Amino acid sequence: MRLFTVDAFTDTAFKGNPAAVCLLDSPVTDRWMQSVAAEMNLSETAFLLGDSLRWFTPAVEVTLCGHATLATAHVLYSTGAASGRVEFTTASGTLTVNRRSDAMITMDFPAKEVTPSGVPAALEKALGATPVQVGKSHLDLLVELDSEESVRSLTPDIPALAAVDARGVIVTARGTETDFVSRFFAPNVGVPEDPVTGSAHCALSPYWSSRLGRPSLVGAQVSARGGLVHVTHDGDRVHLAGRAVTVFSGTLHL
Repeated sequence: MRLFTVDAFTDTAFKGNPAAVCLLDSPVTDRWMQSVAAEMNLSETAFLLGDSLRWFTPAVEVTLCGHATLATAHVLYSTGAASGRVEFTTASGTLTVNRRSDAMITMDFPAKEVTPSGVPAALEKALGATPVQVGKSHLDLLVELDSEESVRSLTPDIPALAAVDARGVIVTARGTETDFVSRFFAPNVGVPEDPVTGSAHCALSPYWSSRLGRPSLVGAQVSARGGLVHVTHDGDRVHLAGRAVTVFSGTLHL
C-alpha cells in the first residue's frame, strides 16, 4: 500500500500541518488503522479505500479533519489518480474537493455555528489568558482573546485543558495581516497543539464572517509551523482552500 506524508495548508515543506495518507488496496480493521496512525505519530493519518475516507489521530478516530482531507486530495491530484471534482464519503457526510487553476485545493465542509456559552470552570487559569468571549460549536470550544499577540504568546496548561468538555479548544483573535488568527489545542484526542486545523475553521469561518461582515476571509493559524486557510461561509457550508506539499512517499509493507 502507498503511504505519503504531506504538509497541508502551506506551499513550503516543513511548514503547515503534516498528515499521513494511506491508500488502502483492500479493507482493513479499525485496530490496524489505529496502529498505523500511532506508528506515524502525526496529528492525523488518513485512510482512503475507494471513495471512503477516515481519519485517525495517534489515539482515536475523529469524525472530521480538514488538513488530512486536503493532504489526501493533494496525493490524488499529484499522482494523477484524480484530475477534477472528487467526492469523499466520510463520517461527516459527503465532502467535495476541487483543484483550482492556481493549484489551490478547495474543500466543501459543513459549517459549525458557534453559540455563546459560559466560561468553563478553570478555563482561564488553564489558558493563562482572559477570554473576551467564549462560545461552543458542535465539536469545539471557541475562545476569543483581545489581540493577535495574546494568541501568539499563549502558553496554556495542556493537561488542565484536557478537563474541558470538548474535542478541542480554539483560541482566536482579530489578525493584523490576516482577517483572524487562531491556535488549536486538543489534548482530549491526543493532540496537544495542532499546527493547522481545517475543521476548526468550520467554526472560525461563520464566527468571523458574522463579526466582520464578509463571507470570504483569510485565517492564519499561528502555531510554531504556521499555515494559511482561505475560508468562505456559504449558509450551512464552509469552503476551505489551501495548498499542500508532498514530503515523503513510500510503500507500507504490511
